Order: sequence, then structure tokens, then C-alpha cells
Amino acid sequence: MINKIKFALIFRICSLLIITSGFLSMTGVFSESLNLGTLMFYTLQSNILVIVLFVMLTIRTFLRYRESIKTTEYNGNNNIHHKNIPDEAGIKTDNVGYYTRFEMVCSINIMLTFLVYWIMLAPMLFTMTDEFPMWTYANLSVHGFAPILCLLDYILFTKRGHIKYRDVYAVCIFPLTYLIGTSIAGLLGYVYFISADDGLPIRFPYFFYDFDRIGMLAFAYIGALFVFLLIIGHVYYWVDKRKK
Repeated sequence: MINKIKFALIFRICSLLIITSGFLSMTGVFSESLNLGTLMFYTLQSNILVIVLFVMLTIRTFLRYRESIKTTEYNGNNNIHHKNIPDEAGIKTDNVGYYTRFEMVCSINIMLTFLVYWIMLAPMLFTMTDEFPMWTYANLSVHGFAPILCLLDYILFTKRGHIKYRDVYAVCIFPLTYLIGTSIAGLLGYVYFISADDGLPIRFPYFFYDFDRIGMLAFAYIGALFVFLLIIGHVYYWVDKRKK
């Protein structure tokens, strides 16, 4: 029992350190030039969402681990052995699956970062900075380690049967908010880059919804991405119900 909670705690602490250090590296905190402009990209904002998730998970797991140690010491002192003792909320003490619905949303949102980057952006040598840092720790962390660690935590520790059908649509809230926010910023004149091809400002972060350059085709890309999110959300929901 304690070993399971301890493993979850170690995994979450390590994950939090990896994701946070990658995020800070990408923003330039550990270098001479701080680049807060990267915070305007979906990658960094979805990483913030995952950092918040792992902070919550780590704190909750630590409290559970401390509680389990006290319970074990008490039982040992009284020569009592209980396996999977229910706590006050009726949850077994070896349960480390917290915030399942929120973690499902975070997992799918950060997985969107993973898939879009490696399938659509990396082949085009896309970069959020003046250089192309594909194989740097920072880039691999925000586009690779963070999505994989979040998915692993969901698979390893979450309890099945907690996802509600409306959570499938909740998956779209964060990307939709980002889309609206960056679109407004672009239309109001925010500039991400100056194009090397025509010298004109690039007002939208990604080519697939750069209204200046691809026009109405952007809506087709956006629609396809949201359909993809809903499909993945339904897969999570179906698996959750089957595993229950």
C-alpha cells in the first residue's frame, strides 16, 4: 500500500520537476535572454495547465503518503494489520487517482500539443524562437516529455468510472479559449514574427489558422482539430466505462 503511494509520489515529483524545468528553459529563464513571447503559443499555455495539474497531484499524494505512514505506525503499535483501510471519505488508502476528470482534460489538451507539433509543425521546421531548437531539452520537454508524462500518470493512477459524458466536450474549452484569445490579439495587431519570405508581420501563431495567409481555409483546419479532440474525448470516455 505505502509502496504504491510512494511510487506515485516519486513519479509526480519527478514529472513536475521535468515539466517545470522544460517550461522555464523554453521561456529563457535559465539563459541570458528572457523570451516571454513564447507564452503566447499553445504549447506553453498547455504546459502551464499540466504544471498546475501536477502541483495539485503532488500535494494531494504527499498528504496521502503522510497519512498512510501514520496509519501504518498506529496499526503497528497496536499489532493490527489492515489492508486497504477505507478513509473518512470511503476511499481506500492506496488510491492515488485524484482529479480524474480534470486530468483527462489536461491529458488530451497536452496530447494535442504533442501530435500537432510532431505531425504538422516539426516537418516544417516550425520554431517559437529565432533559432530552431528541435533537439534541445526545452523543446523536447514541452513537446514530448510533458504530454507523455501526463498520459502515463493518467494510465497508471487514475480510477476508472469517474468521467462524465459532458467531460468529452469540456476538452474543447481550453483550446477554444486559446483560439479566441490569440485571434483577437492578432486582429488587434500582435505580431509573432516577421516573415522571411515577404517581410510582412505574422499575426497568428500557427499556419493552420493564419487568416492573413490561408484565409477561409483556416476554418477547415480549426474544425478538423476540434473534431479530432472530440473523437479522442469519446475514446477516453468509452475506455473509462469499459474499464470500470
